[in-house]
Amino acid sequence: MFDLHVHAAPDVVPRGADDIDVVAAYAEAGFVGCVLKAHYESTVGRAAAAGRVHGLPVYGGIALNQHVGGVNPAAVAACLDAGGRVVWMPTADAHTQRAHGLPSLCGAREDLPGHAYGIPPHTPAAEAEARAVCRMVAEADAVLATGHLSAAECHWLIAEARRAGVRRILLTHPGYTVPGMPPGEAAELAELGALVEITTYQLLHQPGMSGARLAAYAARVGLEHVVLSSDAGQPDSPSPPEALHLLVDTLAREGLDRGALLASAGERPRALVAP
Repeated sequence: MFDLHVHAAPDVVPRGADDIDVVAAYAEAGFVGCVLKAHYESTVGRAAAAGRVHGLPVYGGIALNQHVGGVNPAAVAACLDAGGRVVWMPTADAHTQRAHGLPSLCGAREDLPGHAYGIPPHTPAAEAEARAVCRMVAEADAVLATGHLSAAECHWLIAEARRAGVRRILLTHPGYTVPGMPPGEAAELAELGALVEITTYQLLHQPGMSGARLAAYAARVGLEHVVLSSDAGQPDSPSPPEALHLLVDTLAREGLDRGALLASAGERPRALVAP
């Protein structure tokens, strides 16, 4: 198995384990790799160090939040030139996050001015920067992830990314509260070449979510377009390897094919990220 989305310490919020211990758990569980994600720090160097310690492929990237000034091509260039494999559009500082009252760094610190970021059509002024990011991701043959952008922004971004030559596109947990995208719309974007992420975090922490609802979402999108990830690392979540196994087991109990689920939690996300 390969976990496309995991959080570890150090971070601006508490995490269940640090990079070294998280990657050790994957190695002990027989995983073939993972992607370290952080909302407020590039994980490229951390991934390289943790992977070297355990001899496991570990990849990093950058989320375009307030710490880099939002959709910032210079930050993307630095990440990709250092070996980053994933660029997430704004997540914790996306305007959708603010609209739903979800946490952000500037929301937790009164001494920081509040900023929220978007791209067209929500934020037309960011068009040039967003296009530059797409071009850089295409040149690096890296992964462009939609982050917490709205559905309309995801449509715009994926169309622009395809025009720029981006081959690897991830629709970041579209069924989560942000962006709250209906499964039919996610299926439409999957037909344009995006892979659709479903996470254990949704199963365990999203209000009103259930295994049956996640299974229905996956079935509507089509498992051939789905990647499963843990999005684990919270102190009140299972260990990341256990969390991803839990998601596969839960969806299989809802009637989805276990072999197809294992491909969605293994070879498909690995192939998406690996150079």
